Amino acid sequence: MIETKHATKDRILDAAEHLFAEKGFSETSLRDITTEAGANLAAVNYHFQSKDALIQALFARRIGPVNEQRRRNLDALEAAAGGQPLAVEDLIRALLQPWVQALSQAGGANAARLMGRMLIEPGDLFERFFREQLSAMATRFLAAFQKTLPEIPEAELYWRFFFMVGAVGHTMAGLRKVAAFSGGRCEVGCTEDLLKRLTAFISGGLRAPVDPSLKGDALCNGSH
Repeated sequence: MIETKHATKDRILDAAEHLFAEKGFSETSLRDITTEAGANLAAVNYHFQSKDALIQALFARRIGPVNEQRRRNLDALEAAAGGQPLAVEDLIRALLQPWVQALSQAGGANAARLMGRMLIEPGDLFERFFREQLSAMATRFLAAFQKTLPEIPEAELYWRFFFMVGAVGHTMAGLRKVAAFSGGRCEVGCTEDLLKRLTAFISGGLRAPVDPSLKGDALCNGSH
């Protein structure tokens, strides 16, 4: 049977996802991907034109469904609240549940590690992807957090949201390391427990009193 172009494209994406999750973006070559996918370089060039374009296609494949679920989660919360502020924990769960849920799905571990790497990886490509694929959703959730936590100054809330993204990115990218980090005391258990732990940790940080020694948004402007 002759394989369709669509099937070849999916095999390349699956191979890239696995290798990027395992080795990282800079350490994975197109040759590595074509070898694992059983494809040739011409097929990669035909479907994606470049490694950067392949990375963007891979993220778009994963982030689209996640963002759609986040949108539905937030829509449902806001509809039920009838204009009242939402609970901090409910907002965090609405934002994180789609990622954590992905861990239990086929290929979910690779997808979670991949997206975790994206959140913590430096470089213009990943900043551009964040702006294109995630900034609109982040803006909407930030507005909801501002309504829920009016006592937290806007600049401070941006910092805390940024720290939340870092905690989630680190968790998703390195979740398997928890056993080694804890000397075997902690293991990756059910995804609901992971979501509960992340929610408790992040909600504490978001609610924490603001340090009075902080001077407005000076740090946001690069001042010291």
